[in-house]
Amino acid sequence: MVGSVERDHGSLQVNGSIHNSSGAEERLDELRRLLGKSDGDLLKIVGIGAGAWGSVFAALLQDAYGHFREKGGCFETSDSTVRILEYVEGRLGDRTLYADEILRDGFCLNMIDTPLCPLKVVTNLQEAVWDADIVVNGLPSTETREVFEEINRYWKERITVPIIISLAKAGVPIENILYLGGPNIASEIYNKEYANARICGSDKWRKPLAKFLRQPHFIVWDNSDLVTHEVMGGLKNVYAIGAGMVAALTNESATSKSVYFAHCTSEMIFVTHLLSEQPEKLAGPLLADTYVTLLKGRNAWYGQMLAKGELSPDMGDSIKGKGMIQGVSAVDAFYELLSQPSLSVLHFEENKPVAPVELCPILKTLHRILIKRHGSYDNCFGIRREVSTQAILQALRDETMNDPRERIEIAQSFYRPSLLGQP
Repeated sequence: MVGSVERDHGSLQVNGSIHNSSGAEERLDELRRLLGKSDGDLLKIVGIGAGAWGSVFAALLQDAYGHFREKGGCFETSDSTVRILEYVEGRLGDRTLYADEILRDGFCLNMIDTPLCPLKVVTNLQEAVWDADIVVNGLPSTETREVFEEINRYWKERITVPIIISLAKAGVPIENILYLGGPNIASEIYNKEYANARICGSDKWRKPLAKFLRQPHFIVWDNSDLVTHEVMGGLKNVYAIGAGMVAALTNESATSKSVYFAHCTSEMIFVTHLLSEQPEKLAGPLLADTYVTLLKGRNAWYGQMLAKGELSPDMGDSIKGKGMIQGVSAVDAFYELLSQPSLSVLHFEENKPVAPVELCPILKTLHRILIKRHGSYDNCFGIRREVSTQAILQALRDETMNDPRERIEIAQSFYRPSLLGQP
């Protein structure tokens, strides 16, 4: 029953599911007041990017607030550039369907088994964002900088500054940047499974937006530590690929996966201490977000497929039916960041300065498998061999590897603000 909307005793029925609208109008009015919206002036919320999480986020807002047309009926999604992404799996025969067509029908190919509500879609970036009040960045990290540099050109003459819920800075004041993170899986959220999320940023916006985004099945907490959550949000995708490899290579061995979890979380803690002076501890929702990403999601799935030989790194990081595997580019980005020749830390055993990446053996191994790809020369033919996913197990079983606790203990003295361009 796509597109049907009915009112019944204070509830709203969209696409066959019941949503209790009690309190929704009050939350919408409160946010409108904070944004200085006058009567008759629509609250415009735009999502950039048409992947699973970006589409689900827009659909959740559409379900919760889309029926208040006179106050905030403009929930749009854009495919992020004037180029329309092609989805070659046509659902109307052999004809190629495009992202905007599918979203207007209430589907996202990255999670085809989870029908969404139909969305208003625009394919012109300038039209989508030029007068938006809130922009939700659902882009892969590899595209965020380029797209938001273009968006910033459209905003130069704006009097008011929009709010961005994303990882992008985009040239707007830091108080208007917020990060939304799990623990959650996009399709499960839209199927109304109970979920938590955190919105991180300045006091001015995070609390009212947490209240605005909260739904009975989707509880949003607020947190002030933007940097830690941004960094962890990238690192979880990195180590989820390795988790998928370990799961497939060991036939889902709980013991092997627990060993991997201990080492990868210690590396994550080490990296966050390099980038944040007093990072939040990897506990509670932050730990749960890491856990669910390592357990399930496109990055863990990708690692499994690599280990099973059903995919290879040479096939790229954009996979039909899954979208962009964000962990691949994140592996390269964190490896390069921690390999800077001007940056060094004291090795806890060798007592000599080394690049921080040398204290992250799992990250180094993932980089060899996914990015560098080629190992030693074959003795017979003089050509380089591909680095097998088995290398991740070899790294875990290295007898010289230190107790992960030691990496955590020394991490607290390694804050390097220069990594984020700070003095």
